[in-house]
Amino acid sequence: MKHAHITLLLIAGFALVGCGSSKEDDVRAWMVQEHNQTKPHVPPIQPPKQFIPEPYANTTAVDPFSNLKLTQALKRDSSQSSTNASLVAPELARRKEALEAFPLDSMALVGSIIKAGQPVALVKVDNLLYQVKLGNYLGLNFGRVTKITETEVTLREIVQDAVGEWIERVATLQLQERSK
Repeated sequence: MKHAHITLLLIAGFALVGCGSSKEDDVRAWMVQEHNQTKPHVPPIQPPKQFIPEPYANTTAVDPFSNLKLTQALKRDSSQSSTNASLVAPELARRKEALEAFPLDSMALVGSIIKAGQPVALVKVDNLLYQVKLGNYLGLNFGRVTKITETEVTLREIVQDAVGEWIERVATLQLQERSK
């Protein structure tokens, strides 16, 4: 019975505490007060600068739309294309070598030797071994061997760029380690 009285008193005490003012009301009142007191500070926007057009008064320079300017540009383009054509013309006139029928990525450099005082690269293509010397041609892009070391063969290729012009680029064929 004593426990029942204590429990009843505790329940009544908690009910009285719950009826009192809560801190939530205080917080809400403070937030409303702060909101009312705060005034935003927005700086004024600067007016845009006035655009004043300037007339083109450079009469001493060549007119960009003149026939002289067009003629110079056409001459420059034709001389450049003749230079690029001179890269490819000798390549098209010569007889193709056996390793020019294969792309470079299908070839593997498996070693190098010195033969008669000259470096010779050993290149494997389709399970056949070829001896490649300086000046030989490899690959589909007119690749001419310019340097042979123990670990790589360096080529000068002639390829077309995105515009269709013929350019030179350097390609290498590196020594492949044996796969087990």
